[in-house]
Amino acid sequence: MITDGLKQAAGKSLRSILANWTNTPLKGIASGFFMTAIVQSSSAVTVAAIGFVNAGLISMRQALGIVYGSNIGTAMTAWLVALLGFNLNIPAFALPLVGIGMLIKLIKQEGQAAAFGMALVGFGLFFIGIDVLKTAFEGVIQTFDLTQFNAEGISGVLIYLLLGITLTVLTQSSSASIALTITAGTSGMVGLNAAAAMIIGANVGTTSTAALASIAATSHAKRVALAQVIFNVGTGLVALLILPLMFLVIEGLSRFLGLAALPSVTLALFHTVFNVIGVMMIYPLNNRLANFLERCFISRQQKQSLPKYLDKAIAKTPILAVNAITLELIDVSQRVRQMVTEGLSSRPQTEQDFHAETNNIKRLLAEVSRFIVSLDRHALSEETIKQLATLLRIDQYLLSCTGLSSHLLEYRQLLNLIRDNRIYGDVETFYRTVDLYLQQDFIKSEAAKKHSKTQFSHIHKLHNETKAQLLLAGAQSQLSIEQMLEVIDALENLQKISEQWHKATNNLRRLYTESGTTQQHLGKEAQLQDSKDSDTPPPQNQPLSPHVENL
Repeated sequence: MITDGLKQAAGKSLRSILANWTNTPLKGIASGFFMTAIVQSSSAVTVAAIGFVNAGLISMRQALGIVYGSNIGTAMTAWLVALLGFNLNIPAFALPLVGIGMLIKLIKQEGQAAAFGMALVGFGLFFIGIDVLKTAFEGVIQTFDLTQFNAEGISGVLIYLLLGITLTVLTQSSSASIALTITAGTSGMVGLNAAAAMIIGANVGTTSTAALASIAATSHAKRVALAQVIFNVGTGLVALLILPLMFLVIEGLSRFLGLAALPSVTLALFHTVFNVIGVMMIYPLNNRLANFLERCFISRQQKQSLPKYLDKAIAKTPILAVNAITLELIDVSQRVRQMVTEGLSSRPQTEQDFHAETNNIKRLLAEVSRFIVSLDRHALSEETIKQLATLLRIDQYLLSCTGLSSHLLEYRQLLNLIRDNRIYGDVETFYRTVDLYLQQDFIKSEAAKKHSKTQFSHIHKLHNETKAQLLLAGAQSQLSIEQMLEVIDALENLQKISEQWHKATNNLRRLYTESGTTQQHLGKEAQLQDSKDSDTPPPQNQPLSPHVENL
C-alpha cells in the first residue's frame, strides 16, 4: 500500500524533496539519521526507503545513504532509555494515520490526494503490525531471565549475540531488545561485554524487517535490503573483533565528554560509536558496494536489456569495438522487427509484455549509445570515426522505430473498429504490407539493396492510395471524421516506422559490406584482450540468429 500510494501520489514536489534529501551519500546519511531519530525505528525508515525505491522516487544508490544513517539514528533509542528511562511510543500514532488516510481517500477518491491517503494508511498499518508483534512478545521479554545465560569468554559473547538477534527478529524491533539489554546491564544482570554483544545482535536482527519487506519487491528494493544486511553484519563483526579496544575508546570518550560512568550511558555510547565506525568504514567503499549490488538480483527482464557483445576490454581495440557494436545492433534490429510484427499481429502478446520489451530495447539502445560515446577518440582513425557515426545513426533509427511502435496495439484495436469491409480491407492490406516488409532480411547481402528500395517505394505509394481512400470515405460519411483521422495517423506512424527501418537496414548492410564484420573475428580477437580490470563480465557466448551466422 505504501509503494502503490507513493507511485500514484508522487508529484514533482515529493520527487524533488526526496531527490534533494538524498542526492549525495552524506545527505542520505543525514536524512536517514533524522528520520530514525524522529520515528525511533530504523526498521520503519528502511522499509520506507524500500517503498521509495519501489515507487521509483529514489534510486538504489540514494537509498544506501538512508540505510547507513538509520543505523546511527537508532542509537537515539539507547540514549532515551539511558538518560530518560522511557521509550517513545510511536505506534500510538498508527491508528490516527490509518484514520486520516482513509478520510482523505473518502473525500478525494481520485488523484494524488487519494493516493497519498492510501500511503498514509500503509504507514499506519506497518506500525500497527510492529506493535502487534511487540505486544505478543512483551510478556516474554519482561519475564526473560538473562542470568540463565552465564557462559563466559568468547562462547558467552556469541550466545548473547545470538540472543540479541533472536529477540529482535521475534519482536521486529531493535528498540525493544536494546531497552531490555540496557536495563539488564544497568541492574547488573549481565556484564558490559555480554550487553554489548546483545546490542550488536539487535543491530543484525533488525535487518529481518527489511528482508521480509523486500520479498515481493523490485530488484532495486531487494538490493537495498541486501545492503542493510551487508552493512549491519559487517559492522557487527568488526565491533565484535575489537570489542575490548572499543571499551577503552568509550572510556576515554566518556571522560572527555564528562559523562557519568554508568553502564546505561556506556552502552548507549557503545551503540553510537560502533554504528558511526561502521558508516566511516563503508563510506569509502560505497561505490564498490553499489556496483556489487547492481550485479545482484538481475531479473529476466533486466537481462534482456543488457548488451551481449559490448565490453570494456573490447573497447580498447577500435576494430573490435566497431565489430561488437555492429553485432549488437544487428541483434537489436531483430528484436525491433519481432516487436513490430507482434504489435501488428491479429493475436499479439499481452500489453504488459509488449511494453516491457519496448522499454528493454530502449534501455539497450541507450547502452549502445553510451558505449559509442565512451570510446577514446584519440586512438581512432578517421575511417573508424565515420563508422562509429554511422553506428550511432543506426542506433537512433532503431530507437525511433521503437518509440513509434509504442501505439501498435492501439492501431490493431482501431482496425477492428472499422465496420466498412472495403475500407477495412484497404487498411488491413497496408498493415500486412508493412509487416511483410519488416519480416524480410535486407542486411545480409548487397543484392538485397534494390529489393529493399522497391519494397519501400511500394509502401510509400500504398500509403498515399489508402489515405486518399480514407479521405473519400470520410467525405461520404462512410467513416466518422474522428475515426478517419485516427486511422490516417496510424498509417502515417506505420510509414515512419518503415522509413526508419529502411534507413537502419541500409546503413547496417553498407557497414557490413565495408568493414567485413564477422562474429568469428570478434570471438577470436576478444579472447586476446585482458579483461581482468573490467568492472563488467565479458560477453557470454550467445546463440546467433541464422543471418548473423551466415555473415
